[in-house]
Amino acid sequence: MKMNLDCIPCFQRQVLKALRMNRLDEKAQEMILRQAMKRLMEMDWSLTPPELAHDVHRIVREESGVEDPYKKVKKNCNDIALKLLPRIRKIIDAGPDSLETAIRMSIAGNIMDFGPTGGNFDVEKTIEDVMHRQFAINDYKKFKEKSMSAKSILFFTDNAGEIAFDRLLIETILNIRKGAGVEDPKITVVVKGGPIINDATIQDARYVGIDKIPLVNFKATDNGDPGTGPVRNSKDVETWIEEHDLVISKGQGNYEGLSRFKNLFFMLIAKCNVIASDLGVVEGDIVLKYTKG
Repeated sequence: MKMNLDCIPCFQRQVLKALRMNRLDEKAQEMILRQAMKRLMEMDWSLTPPELAHDVHRIVREESGVEDPYKKVKKNCNDIALKLLPRIRKIIDAGPDSLETAIRMSIAGNIMDFGPTGGNFDVEKTIEDVMHRQFAINDYKKFKEKSMSAKSILFFTDNAGEIAFDRLLIETILNIRKGAGVEDPKITVVVKGGPIINDATIQDARYVGIDKIPLVNFKATDNGDPGTGPVRNSKDVETWIEEHDLVISKGQGNYEGLSRFKNLFFMLIAKCNVIASDLGVVEGDIVLKYTKG
């Protein structure tokens, strides 16, 4: 997905948010914001939003001297999610279709996003809303089919906190397969290779216990720093997708970076008009979209 002009002021807002969260003084905020704006002016605006965002947030990390500006925020999100897990497990188990309910809960977790929302969200209210909301795009039948037959699963995670909800989705898939006598698939969970906004890293995945799931291994994508992994729209990532039977992409950032690829499921809440327009839905809609090869 190519960058939209509306993304530019959004990037600037994200920079300012990160700097103020870390209590930099006004002079430092202005200097770093100006550098980020200068870099945005120099970049090719035909790139994907994640590619532009990587450079902008790298400037924030380098110039502020704060390695992970959202470290406290991410821990708080993880703790909120972990506290909710027992309740969410009960909701999943009590539902008429545990897989669909687990998908809804995983999508509800996507609200924990400090990019488009700036941190203004209510997780519990979103859980209640998503449980009763109709999907704007609903390819659940295809998802259910692939979740039962796949010998390998590739799961692109999005945000800290949300990743705990994703853990329940993975566990639900495994439980259903076990009950049906279907062999466990190999599972690869994709995180960020380093901190950027409140995106989940390997540390977040381990904190919420995804590493405890049998047969799980990890891959990492780029966060804007050298050596942190391939960018999401690269040939390397395309190869990952081709090597797996079921590919799940969570959230807006992954949609922006992976939308050119086929044979994967996008799961998200449309939290801004740019993404909503590209998907042909409205802001606030929930989406389970399959892209055919």
